[in-house]
Amino acid sequence: GGGTCQWAAQMAKLRGYKVIGTCSKGKEDIGMSVGCDELLVLDEVPGTSYEDYESMDIVAKVMEITDGKGVKCVIDGIGKSTVDISINSLGHRGIFVSFGNASGAVPAFPVLRLIGKSAYVTRPKLLDYITTREELVGRANEIFGWLQDDKLKVAVDTTFPLAQAAEGHLYLEAGKSKGKVLYEI
Repeated sequence: GGGTCQWAAQMAKLRGYKVIGTCSKGKEDIGMSVGCDELLVLDEVPGTSYEDYESMDIVAKVMEITDGKGVKCVIDGIGKSTVDISINSLGHRGIFVSFGNASGAVPAFPVLRLIGKSAYVTRPKLLDYITTREELVGRANEIFGWLQDDKLKVAVDTTFPLAQAAEGHLYLEAGKSKGKVLYEI
């Protein structure tokens, strides 16, 4: 539902990958709009708009979609509650990209857990991918080119006045956003 995985799905499609996404029932329209080839629509945790990752056997569905092979890459911004799903959905030599802690930090686990699939794990941060001015400009030009060519969409959910920053954060923490939340200065 948020912006990062919306962009990741669109960028993967631009690179020619098949994309399997997950979302809550209340955000199905967004999952469809970013071009997922397969969309696993999950129930919501009662009283929230968060996905209930136990409402479906995601690993079984991924294996069904991939004919038992698993996926080449999982991009996971949720964290603690989805780490097992993410790792178990990987195929041989797949990579688990953990970038968020929405449900809490991913706990430490033994690296031998990955040996069965020769899998990889990474915890990237932006600054390591723009270490030089040339890298920054190159990546920015690619993104702005996709935006200019209407190949990459930015979903803006809502805007809060800066004086209501606390309300904006509560909105985000409640999982209500369906895209970027902006603050007006």
